[in-house]
Amino acid sequence: MDDQADGYTGEVTVGGDADVRELAHLTITKVAVDEEMSNNCYLLRCRATGEQVLVDAADSAATLLPLIGDAGLTTVVTTHQHWDHHRALAAVVEATGAEVVAGVPDAAAITEQTGVPVTRPVEQGDTVTVGACTLSVIAIAGHTPGSVALVYDDTADGGQHHLFTGDTLFPGGVGGTFGDAAAFQQLIGDVETKVFGTLPDATWFYPGHGSDSTLGAERPSLPEWRQRGY
Repeated sequence: MDDQADGYTGEVTVGGDADVRELAHLTITKVAVDEEMSNNCYLLRCRATGEQVLVDAADSAATLLPLIGDAGLTTVVTTHQHWDHHRALAAVVEATGAEVVAGVPDAAAITEQTGVPVTRPVEQGDTVTVGACTLSVIAIAGHTPGSVALVYDDTADGGQHHLFTGDTLFPGGVGGTFGDAAAFQQLIGDVETKVFGTLPDATWFYPGHGSDSTLGAERPSLPEWRQRGY
């Protein structure tokens, strides 16, 4: 993997400390929640304005709200509709008044499951702002119909691309499709074309569970993933 800036490793444990990465204009704070599912949540803060966006209010508002602090929260992005990625959504939105963003095909299911309206459904090519910083939306179907990933381009400041993948991409493979061969073909196709086909090897990605990786570390395994079917 690429050099680990400012001591950031992306290795977090439930109940342990958050891991913080300081980019030129954006701070990324990663924390793990829920012993059973060990979901990752990512708090993104614009260093110029202090505005914050949370990627997946997965669980434990008691963990997330102190991280958010008095600076408040402008937006929660829910990467997909699965229950383990939005258990704290209602509590976080109630406490902060944040806008709720999700992929168009998953928005209704998220609202049905949480009781929280998705105030901004997004599609491929849309953007989400974090103060002066911009995240680009990548729509990746297969794990769920409306899964989204977010990419932040830090290359103008000598950095790299940073990609928040939800459950679409992990070190060692794409997300689960639960035995649905057609869904797997959709997922691997979207990941190959929209992620590996457009972003460089130096791109650091942050998944919904477990450790981070880079596209360069995973790219050689793409043919193996496609052949094995998961």
